[in-house]
Amino acid sequence: MARQLRAEQTRATILTAAADLFDRRGYESTSLSDIVEHARVTKGALYFHFAAKEDLAHAIMELQSRTVRQLAAEVDRRGCSSLESLMRTTFGIARLAVEGPIPRAGLRLATADIAVRAPLRHPFTEWLELATRRILGAVKESDLHPDVDVEAVAHSLVSFFVGTRVAGRSLEPVGRLPRRIAEMWYLLIRGLVPVPRRARYLTLATQLEREIRTA
Repeated sequence: MARQLRAEQTRATILTAAADLFDRRGYESTSLSDIVEHARVTKGALYFHFAAKEDLAHAIMELQSRTVRQLAAEVDRRGCSSLESLMRTTFGIARLAVEGPIPRAGLRLATADIAVRAPLRHPFTEWLELATRRILGAVKESDLHPDVDVEAVAHSLVSFFVGTRVAGRSLEPVGRLPRRIAEMWYLLIRGLVPVPRRARYLTLATQLEREIRTA
């Protein structure tokens, strides 16, 4: 039991170190030797858990995928409107990215040149499906204009969300991400939400950003 616990702790240490380097330097610019040094483990310990750098990336993306699904499910249980659920999910991902390197690396790895192996699905595919379901629901609930192009909105939202982190990574601290997500929602709400319902969602965006900053 103690040996198994140590092995799990070592694996977690390696994943965290790899995620930190993937986020700060990029997948292509990070070597296994870099990860060994950053994790302060032996090469043997790394190879015991991961045969290649790609395996580390996949493990991080799997954790990211599981976390996003859990987050979306938790939001669903609140019984929120579709648009509020989508907003809370994006702010939830931003909060996780502020708190730890694995969610941050998951966002960056989504844009890396990595061949995603089944059963793992590409992050963009999962995020697009999630956004599309919520946007369709928001249209039915009259929280979005009835003539919006759902596919275009979902694609733009996901690209905007990921691009916000990609563009800001080298320019500002990760703690700025919730503010950027709020700015994203201010623009989207003003363009997509009917006037009588805008104030509710603009206020919600401000509230969700404040909750992350004061947590």
